[in-house]
Amino acid sequence: MLVTAFLFAPSSEAQRYRWRDYDEKPTEWFASDEGRRIAGAILTYQSSHGGFPKNVEMVSKPYDGDPAELSATFDNGATYGQLPFIAHMYWATEDETYAAAFFRGLDYILSAQYPNGGFPQRYPLRDGYSDHITFNDGAMIGVMGLLQTVIEDEAYAFIGQARLRKAHEAWERGLSCILNAQVVVDGRKTVWCAQHDAGTLEPRGARSYEHPSLSGAESAGILTFLMDQEDPSEEIIDAVNAGAAWFETSALAGIRLERTDEDRIVVNDPHAPPMWARFYEIGSNRPIFSGRDGVIKYSLAEIERERRTGYSWYGGWGRRVADRHAAWLDR
Repeated sequence: MLVTAFLFAPSSEAQRYRWRDYDEKPTEWFASDEGRRIAGAILTYQSSHGGFPKNVEMVSKPYDGDPAELSATFDNGATYGQLPFIAHMYWATEDETYAAAFFRGLDYILSAQYPNGGFPQRYPLRDGYSDHITFNDGAMIGVMGLLQTVIEDEAYAFIGQARLRKAHEAWERGLSCILNAQVVVDGRKTVWCAQHDAGTLEPRGARSYEHPSLSGAESAGILTFLMDQEDPSEEIIDAVNAGAAWFETSALAGIRLERTDEDRIVVNDPHAPPMWARFYEIGSNRPIFSGRDGVIKYSLAEIERERRTGYSWYGGWGRRVADRHAAWLDR
C-alpha cells in the first residue's frame, strides 16, 4: 500500500517534497548526518497527542513556537506521511528515540478512530465539520494505507504484538466503515461523500461550498484502495463493481475545462475525453457547484471567479477507476 503525503520545502518556487520520495533513499542516508538532522527537525513538530500538523515545512529547521499550538491532523497527508519516515530512521539507526516517536504517532491514530471504524479529519475533536468521518483529500484512506503497511510489512514488527493486534483491529473496523458508508440511492449502491456522519454514516457537508453529495474525487481513491486488497470479500467485490458502474454512468462527455491565468471556463468540445465532476447531487446525480455563499448551482459559471479558480471542480478521476477496474476484473 502506497502512502502519499506532501511536505513543503523552502524555496522561491515553493518546491514540494513528497514523503514517499524518501522511501527511495538508501538506509545509509537515514543514518547520515543529513538524515538525522532532518529527522530531528521533524520530531519537533510532533504534537503532544502524537500527530503532526499540515502544510508545514519541517525539513529546514526545528519548530520554535509554542508546542501547545501544534494542531495534529490527517488532512493533506499529515501524520500518516511523517510516520514511515520516522520508521525508516529507526531501522537505520536503532535509536529508540525514533521508535518512541513512531509509537506516539501510531497510538494517536488508534485513539482517533471512532467505534464504527471511521477517522475524523482532526483529533482531538473540535465540534465542527472536521469531526465527520473524512475521505476528503484522502485523509481516511491515507490512514488506512499506513495501517495496512504496518500490518503487512515485517519491518514494522518493532511495534510489538500488542500494537500490531490493535492496528489490525483498527484496519478491520475501518474497512467495515468504508463498506457501510457507501451511499445507496433508489436501492442501488453508488459511491461516497467526502464526509460522513460519525454516528449515522450519512453524507455530510464541510465548508460552505462542500455539500452532502456523491464525490467523484474522493470515491476514486476509495475504490482504488478497495481494488488493492488481495482476496477481496464479496462485500468488497460488490462495492467496487457498484462504484465503477456509477463512474461509468456519471461521465460527462462533450465538454472540457479551459484554464486561464484568471478563470476556469467549461466549453463544448465533442472530441474531449470524458470528465467527472467533483460533486454530484444525491438523487438527481447532477453535477453541483457552490460559492462561499453556500448556494447550490448547476453550472460552474454561476459561482464566483474566486471559487471557480480556487477549487478542483472537474477531473479525470473516472478514467483511473475504469483502467484500474478493467485490470482488477482480469485478476
